[in-house]
Amino acid sequence: GFTANVVQTAANKGVLLAFVAMAQTLVVITAGIDLSVGMIFLLTNCLASWLVVGTPMQTTLGVIAVLAVGLLCGAINGAIVIYGRLQPIVATIATGAVYYGIGLLLRPFPGGSVNEDLADALTGRVFGVVPASLVVLLAIVLVIWVPFSRSVLGRAAYAAGSSETAAYMSGVPIRRGKFAAYTLAGLLAAIGGLFLTFFTYTGEAAYASGNSYTLFSIAAVVLGGVSLFGGKGSAIGAIFGALAFRTIGDLLFVFDFDPLWQPLFQGVILLVAVSLGAFALFRVRNRLEWFL
Repeated sequence: GFTANVVQTAANKGVLLAFVAMAQTLVVITAGIDLSVGMIFLLTNCLASWLVVGTPMQTTLGVIAVLAVGLLCGAINGAIVIYGRLQPIVATIATGAVYYGIGLLLRPFPGGSVNEDLADALTGRVFGVVPASLVVLLAIVLVIWVPFSRSVLGRAAYAAGSSETAAYMSGVPIRRGKFAAYTLAGLLAAIGGLFLTFFTYTGEAAYASGNSYTLFSIAAVVLGGVSLFGGKGSAIGAIFGALAFRTIGDLLFVFDFDPLWQPLFQGVILLVAVSLGAFALFRVRNRLEWFL
């Protein structure tokens, strides 16, 4: 049934996917796609299980180091795609494999630990009611996403996704905008990796888990109304898509459906969402043709 613990668990699972989905959204807005977000998520989980321990000062430095690695991974992706002029899908498959390899070196077997006081504070409930992870998620949106989306670089990222040629001809700094989007995507994926460590108290380089989060992030992006063709998307849409996607599996569990049915239901819903998005774009293009 819907007990407080069930709601808490569902919120925590949804928040993990929401961070990765927001990371994916930043790249999709630029008309790209990042197939390494799940592996950055995995790598930072493994790293956090080594570093986010000890005294408050050591824990703080560990958190900063983990977030810095996420930023670095995102910056590497951006540099390869923008300045190396490789297709995002090819570049991020390659970098994702590298990030997974580093994670596996850090944690060939599940293990490690995390500062329990910090983990308990960020995964418990505020005032005994609201999941703390949701509060942190909202804070991240207000501190990172909102300022970026309203900045010159944020508007440049959106413009690059809408029409890169037109944006370039208008003098918009599209390269810097796209680079900032990839870099912040790495940061958001790293925040997700930190929270995975807080939830599990351990680090694990599980390849299947990294791949799942990458694919689920794309599903959440589509469900949240973000256009895979770029130029359109929001943090709220990504969060809604992530929570909706996770809710599907949780409802199947609550109503005692066979777990083997879960991937089928999720796949069908994703297919419907993608089809509706493509249909909406087709209608818009048809309307535009009337004026051309």
